[in-house]
Amino acid sequence: MAAVDQRLVRRDAGIIQLFDPPFDKSPLNPGYIKGYTPGVRENGGQYTHAGIWAAMAFAKIGDRERAWELFHLLNPVNHGNSESRIAIYKVEPYVVAADVYAIAPHVGRGGWTWYTGSASWMYRLLIETLLGLHLEGNSLRLTPLLPKAWPSYKIHYRFRQTVYHITIMRNESNISSMNLLTLDGLEIHGTSIPLVDDHHDHEVEMKVGYVE
Repeated sequence: MAAVDQRLVRRDAGIIQLFDPPFDKSPLNPGYIKGYTPGVRENGGQYTHAGIWAAMAFAKIGDRERAWELFHLLNPVNHGNSESRIAIYKVEPYVVAADVYAIAPHVGRGGWTWYTGSASWMYRLLIETLLGLHLEGNSLRLTPLLPKAWPSYKIHYRFRQTVYHITIMRNESNISSMNLLTLDGLEIHGTSIPLVDDHHDHEVEMKVGYVE
């Protein structure tokens, strides 16, 4: 993963390349991807599926700050938050592009949009990997990766006709302690809360420790 960060994450351009260098005049034949211009789509450009998987992998090994950083690089909103970036990106900043070019003079230009499965992977990265919500039958498992800059966040989760108001916050009393979970003021052992469709609002609170 250190090599991925060093060789493929291009912070200056806001992209994560699939591999580098791209295939060009090499006698090796990797298949159809060599038909793309070097630095475009799967031939060494950003293939957004893989960029998302890289962010998930950093989260999996416990590097939460880098996982959040890569999410921000991948987030299309951040490719369209200024006039100059919009001029580079050239596609809709409110949908995920399947690919982003990595070749001059089009570095940072978005590729195919709207129909891409990258959007669903991005959703899973944010909801499951980073915010930490996992629906498992009639229970909700919480594994939040609270970034250092956030003191807390809140999620309103609807289970059928019942709403669970979930607050994730830093455990200020002992920053390195284990997570503390409560449901309607009662302590829950573990990281899962039972879901019941009783048409009553429920308050969930998780205090998370943060280990550098």
